[in-house]
Amino acid sequence: MNPNPFSALLHSRKFWMTMFDAVLALTTFFVAKYVPAVAEDVKFVFLTIQPVFVAIIIAIAWEDTKQA
Repeated sequence: MNPNPFSALLHSRKFWMTMFDAVLALTTFFVAKYVPAVAEDVKFVFLTIQPVFVAIIIAIAWEDTKQA
């Protein structure tokens, strides 16, 4: 029996990491747009952290393929 796809999505670690990364990207965009005094610092922090999220998502995907 296949689980409900929406329920599976809500329980996906990759989905939530991607959503968190998207929220950080949007926050970075709007902070840089409306608070230009700290824009460069916020961009630096986001660009430093984003590859970590990508690596975690890839690791989870790799782990999921090994279990299948």
